[in-house]
Amino acid sequence: MNVENMEVDENAPQHYVRTPEDVKAIVKHAKLDERQLTQVTQALYYPSAHVVSDNLKLLELDEHMLQQIRNGQTLHFKGGLHEKVVLCTDERTYDVKGAEISNSLLLVPDLKFAAATSTSPLKSPRTGNANTSLERSLNDSADDDLEVPRTLEQRQVLTIFHEYFECREIRPRYRKLGELLQLTRYSGPENEYCIERKHLFSFQQLLNTVQCSRAQFVDGLQQLRAIEFDGHIRILDYEYEYRIISLMLGLISENSWALDEVEREETIYALQGIAPEPVVAGLFDIYTVPSDRCPDKFKYQESLVARIVAQNILQPGLRFRSDEFMTTWQEALPEGMSCKIEYLRGLGILDKEGAQPCIRSLAEEHLPSNIIDRMRVLFKTKRKWTLDEMEPYIDCFTTPALSVSTLLAKHARSLTEGGTRYFVSKH
Repeated sequence: MNVENMEVDENAPQHYVRTPEDVKAIVKHAKLDERQLTQVTQALYYPSAHVVSDNLKLLELDEHMLQQIRNGQTLHFKGGLHEKVVLCTDERTYDVKGAEISNSLLLVPDLKFAAATSTSPLKSPRTGNANTSLERSLNDSADDDLEVPRTLEQRQVLTIFHEYFECREIRPRYRKLGELLQLTRYSGPENEYCIERKHLFSFQQLLNTVQCSRAQFVDGLQQLRAIEFDGHIRILDYEYEYRIISLMLGLISENSWALDEVEREETIYALQGIAPEPVVAGLFDIYTVPSDRCPDKFKYQESLVARIVAQNILQPGLRFRSDEFMTTWQEALPEGMSCKIEYLRGLGILDKEGAQPCIRSLAEEHLPSNIIDRMRVLFKTKRKWTLDEMEPYIDCFTTPALSVSTLLAKHARSLTEGGTRYFVSKH
């Protein structure tokens, strides 16, 4: 903020202005040797009630934020009526909290620092080094009444800070993004009449609303498998998405493609009339990566394909024997792809506590957003957890200074069974 544009009432009563004689008297009362002081004195004048400065706030910056400002980037405050405010750069998100300052801090424009207040060659403003021999000669002078030339300058205090905003880097808050996009899930052109147009949002509208940086926002859209359709960001209804992906995967065997020889244009063309082109193209770009072996060809990401297939099998409320589920899951995947238990992270859990190990659905996105409530649900679902099992469900609460282990130490207690460390409910 430009402090030069602060409003000051010129007709306001003038404060008493100090004189050089006042300065000399103060120096004498303070029992200081004026010859050891620089020649420029700055008199500070506190702001009157007519100075408008309540729009100035003190903000603590870390090196990343400072560098962003130096590079000409903009910092954004984000927060709705019932949300805690965050500060976002292009890459990071920070929680913002007010903190008190033990001492008052004065904001004084054009205040000179020590080196700039010396007009004598004894203390050069350029080097800050003193001519020690001349200075010693002056200090040892027997003439106590030696006149020291002095310049008196006035400095106006714009405001006094008693608190500041401290920033702590946090994880992006994606829940609102998911909630807004859930309102307009796309399930085919035949169902668009059910969608309220006022709930459709563009990329920029969502970016301005969701509490995360631009880079994190793009990453969040990727995680939610969102696509841009008719100028709006949409996520697909799960059953509709699974149906389109199944048709796309079916083209692999239909065209005798190797897993890393998938053709983008052929895939989009083959689904004309079945699904809108932006939907097919968007899903293709999400689920595939360029082939390492074949230029201009693509391959499906095994983890994403395996997860959506597993999600189709893991209906809420159902429980499967572990071996039966893994067999069913493997048979539903295209030939050459493999199912792995780690692909279920944040989607389902393996429970070994019963007579038969079983797998059941537990979607991270459906759990409470409060960590205490979430821990209660997790331990109600399963009595004991390993660190790796718990991580995908509480990772969203971590920060650079707060790890999953630290969170578990606070909200759970640990025990060791058979050489394996488990976490169980504290209560």
